[in-house]
Amino acid sequence: MAQGRSVEVRVPATSANLGPGFDTLGLALSIYDTLHITELPAGTLEIEVTGSGAAEIPRDETNLIVRTIAHVYADAGRPLPGLRIIAENGVPHGRGLGSSGAAVAAGVLAAKGLLEGDVEIGDGDLLRLATEIEGHPDNVAPALFGGLTIAWMGERGPQHKKLLVHRGVSPLVLVPAYTMSTSQARSLQPPQVSTADAVFNVSRSALLIAALMQSPELLLDATADRLHQDYRAEAMPETQRLVQALRAAGFAAVVSGAGPSVLVLADGPGSRQDAVEVANAVTDTPWEALLLAVDVRGGTVGDRAEGFHEAS
Repeated sequence: MAQGRSVEVRVPATSANLGPGFDTLGLALSIYDTLHITELPAGTLEIEVTGSGAAEIPRDETNLIVRTIAHVYADAGRPLPGLRIIAENGVPHGRGLGSSGAAVAAGVLAAKGLLEGDVEIGDGDLLRLATEIEGHPDNVAPALFGGLTIAWMGERGPQHKKLLVHRGVSPLVLVPAYTMSTSQARSLQPPQVSTADAVFNVSRSALLIAALMQSPELLLDATADRLHQDYRAEAMPETQRLVQALRAAGFAAVVSGAGPSVLVLADGPGSRQDAVEVANAVTDTPWEALLLAVDVRGGTVGDRAEGFHEAS
């Protein structure tokens, strides 16, 4: 079968919210989905998936990566080619580590690579197109651009600011065997919150930026939250129990995204093992400990023969 351009895409996992930064802050982490995508004659679709969530991922036009590529092609006014997609999923699915955001980011980056030389897609369009599929920019922004991102909806659509994280910040993710639906987690949110709780989170979100960029010793206070985590606790009691135990022991622990994974923002690599020991001691649920780094590159895309380049 005749083949056209072939590209490789790699996108990182992400953790959104980071405690108080609900639907705004996101952090790219050093676990990756890797995709090999090749153009085929129109009407042809071949999908191979290995790794996390492979058994549940559709192999037809409903596949999220396929839908995202089709969206970009439609936006560019170009006909969608046939596709061969080989996906190696390293990002845990349904665990609050941005697996859907990674798929969407991978899709827009793949389309960018396939269309290169015909349609040029800049960073602003990447974020806009990804947000149109994902519905909110807090996961897709760090997946695309790496690092710590602040994302918001402005008059010109979704916007982001990428920030560098202090080298002393050492992420640890504790991943349980069970999953959590983002839609279910969001359904537990109240339609309104008190002024006191809103002010509390505004202050902690501002402090969190300073803690992540300059003062990791402030991370415990900076990751406190009153807007979403407690409301979701009934749906994932083991997660809440672990977060509380870790915070009582002095660790800056939060629910990662919609959960059920727990993110610990340690103030140095040496303290992460202490956090793992706390996790092992306080719950009967087994937690896989992932000692990670902050990914600073974000999503990459390139012709297989030419290597990768960054989204930004």
